[in-house]
Amino acid sequence: MSSWNELLAQQAQPLTTTQLAVGFVAPLGDQGLIALDGEESASFLHNQLTNDVEHLGLGEVRLAGYCSPKGRLLASFLMWRNETTIFLQLPREIQAPIQKRLGMFVLRAKTKLSDATELPASQVVLGLGGGMAEEALQNWFDPLPAKPFTKVDHPLGTLVRVADVFGAPRYQWLMSAEVAQTVVPELAAKLSVGRTDAWHLSEIHAGIPQITKATQEQFVPQMINFELLGGVNFKKGCYPGQEIVARSQYLGKLKRRTTLVSIADAAAAAGVEVFATADPEQPCGMIVNAAPNGKGGIDALVEMKLAAIEAASVRLGSADGVPLTFLDMPYVLDPLDL
Repeated sequence: MSSWNELLAQQAQPLTTTQLAVGFVAPLGDQGLIALDGEESASFLHNQLTNDVEHLGLGEVRLAGYCSPKGRLLASFLMWRNETTIFLQLPREIQAPIQKRLGMFVLRAKTKLSDATELPASQVVLGLGGGMAEEALQNWFDPLPAKPFTKVDHPLGTLVRVADVFGAPRYQWLMSAEVAQTVVPELAAKLSVGRTDAWHLSEIHAGIPQITKATQEQFVPQMINFELLGGVNFKKGCYPGQEIVARSQYLGKLKRRTTLVSIADAAAAAGVEVFATADPEQPCGMIVNAAPNGKGGIDALVEMKLAAIEAASVRLGSADGVPLTFLDMPYVLDPLDL
């Protein structure tokens, strides 16, 4: 099997969470990568993003948000660096406008933004997880990243460990097309092969949100639990929207969070509103991310009012829509009234 197309032709159905827990590999073809080069790249980004960039270590990986002046997220990033470059991973569908917007604020800073998505070192990005993924990766990497949100750089590519799920590590492996020709068939022989939405299903069950085109400027970071995930540093200096983000944190006015649900409707998608049966006239929240669950429906991260989460009687699209089944989150939702 020489390509992902051939592999995916044999994996027409979405993977279930059971298959993800055992071990899977999937392409991350919908993700883009922005590279920043130059001696002032870290300080520039530090003044633009919700997280600390100036103290980002070579072996570290962080989440970070990019907000409008009103504190609403325009993008969310997975962020890491090497000796010369800082990388920001985000959906390809919003990469170009976000890269252009960041570039508008470079001014005299000594940094240069570029599209790194198709560079040789990141031509192919694979997502891996489940109990068998670690053993499969040990054929090439020794050691593996020791804990979530760390990485190792290797002659065969960059291995990024992200949030665990189902009691097992998850990884992104960025590699060249040449390396992929060798490793993809071996991984496919040992792990369930999923489509890109299999990776998104694993992200959803890990409780990791991602801002897409459908949800830009909808959420203050705390609405999608971003500060619980280490994506907001309240001790760093100013950035666009910082005052509103800080006010939301310390004055507790949002009273909203994001939680994990299952919906028996394959059409449920990011940006669709949800309604509490106790208050049918106005939406109580919105789907942040959704992915097929292999059972005919979707699993999703949904941002909503705390009162709606506590009542657990919420429906899709209207108060008469398909009900949401609430699932256990992989981390505790801070009880602060955010």
